[in-house]
Amino acid sequence: MAVYDKGVRRAGELKLDDAFEACHDRDSFVWIGLYRPSEQEFEAVRREFELHELAVEDAIKAHQRPKLEVYEDSIFVVLKTAHYDEEAEAVETGEIQLFLGPGFVITVRHDDTDLHPVREQLESRPDLMRCGPGAVLHAVLDKVVDDYLPVIEAVDHDIREVEVEVFSPSRENPAERIYKLLREVLELHDAVAPLSDPVERLERAHFRIVTDELRPYFRDVKDHVMRAVRQIDGFRELLTNVLSANLTQVSVRQNDDVRKISSWAAIIAVPTLITGIYGMNFEHMPELGWTFGYPLALAAMGLACLLLYRAFKRAGWL
Repeated sequence: MAVYDKGVRRAGELKLDDAFEACHDRDSFVWIGLYRPSEQEFEAVRREFELHELAVEDAIKAHQRPKLEVYEDSIFVVLKTAHYDEEAEAVETGEIQLFLGPGFVITVRHDDTDLHPVREQLESRPDLMRCGPGAVLHAVLDKVVDDYLPVIEAVDHDIREVEVEVFSPSRENPAERIYKLLREVLELHDAVAPLSDPVERLERAHFRIVTDELRPYFRDVKDHVMRAVRQIDGFRELLTNVLSANLTQVSVRQNDDVRKISSWAAIIAVPTLITGIYGMNFEHMPELGWTFGYPLALAAMGLACLLLYRAFKRAGWL
């Protein structure tokens, strides 16, 4: 918890009552950070700053989609964070909520995203901190959106690996990996895409906490969000095409296998037919008493197999 007077942090430790009094000063605002608070822990903050009960309920339970809601003089913002587990190829999402009003900003974290560097960076920019809680909202929002970039790059890298695997000579079937990546991309899309509307509202609408000096900064964040959404939409389409291509490759391999099996079966059928006829043990069969009958039968079988092999080879079946 910290109080900022004209963009500069007030020294010393503060109690909640002191923070509440400071937020009524026109040139001051208080920043309170909470980490996975319980309902009892949040009650004192809710009571002091008169937060809306519906927003408080969402903040405690979490698992909300990105959104921006207005309650009289206060704003409630939900952001979805994203991180990528390279080993498991899984997108891990978290949640950060912000309560903003005249003279106060409350951040509630439900994951391990570190906001301390954000606070330090802001404190080094008194010109931005003078803009009040809106500056904190932009800094946290910018941090969350910037963290999407390494996730998108990691997903893009895995998709490229899958593409190479699909069109490689290897007979492995990466369908399971493709489907899993598609699910992770959908989860990332659910975290990023709904953020477009709140960011656009912050950039265009007239909120007391968003001063004219902050609008270009929110516009920049909006551009980053839109670019991220376009990339993720591209991933969805690309993975769908890769999955279709993989199914086609599997069908082609199966057809090749069937043709090879059919070719070898046809080659083996000729000697099988000849040996079957001469194995019926009738007394009056042609050439049974001929000295060269046996070698001639073997030569005929070998020649027939060779001709069939060459024919199938030329046709591309072997």
